[in-house]
Amino acid sequence: MKIKIFVRHCNTSSNSVGKNRPEWFTREKCWNNLLTTSDKDTDITVMFDGEPNEEHFLYNDNRNYTLVKKYGGNDGQSFLNLVEYVYEQNIDDDTILYFVEDDFYHKPEWTNIMREGFEYIGVDYMTLYDHADKYFLPMYESLQSKIIATPSIHWRTTPSTTNTYAMLAKTFKKHYNIHVEYCDLVKGYTRDHDKFTKLWEIGSNLMSCIPGYSTHCETEYLSPCIKWNKI
Repeated sequence: MKIKIFVRHCNTSSNSVGKNRPEWFTREKCWNNLLTTSDKDTDITVMFDGEPNEEHFLYNDNRNYTLVKKYGGNDGQSFLNLVEYVYEQNIDDDTILYFVEDDFYHKPEWTNIMREGFEYIGVDYMTLYDHADKYFLPMYESLQSKIIATPSIHWRTTPSTTNTYAMLAKTFKKHYNIHVEYCDLVKGYTRDHDKFTKLWEIGSNLMSCIPGYSTHCETEYLSPCIKWNKI
């Protein structure tokens, strides 16, 4: 199955100010990791918020990816720009679309795990991030998940995820209006938790692999059971 990655980048992000990051983290490392762990059946498009300045690592990066530049100014508008751009591309229904934020890191072979999930369990939405908060936040104390095994890994149902997730193009087209609706242009961010709550309410689903094949790079929320500093 073809995977089309759409990763968002910007020069600065007010949403990231004050986040507790692992000592090994940089966005450039996340970018290089995404490039080197993708395979020959994976295309990468960067949606850049504005124009890369000379200090940004993409300024002189001429590797094999497509660069699309459109000003957003905040998370809500930049994600809306991405959603609208992808919708206009007329992508084949059975292509995997993978929306990625610029602070995610991936394990090698993640592409195979992603394809396996879509091929074996017919998932609507998928994240490779095993959310650490589902294991320690009081709001998830009574959370129950359905566990499914595929040849290489286990999967669990999960109520929500960040704006790094995958779906088939036909699923994205079907729910396009929902993806647009939860881009909050007043507050300036995407209400991702509310979006996936809505998708569950209308009969859709979301699954994450366990252990994770990606992680959000916040120290207290790293996917558990993986020594990310060794990857």
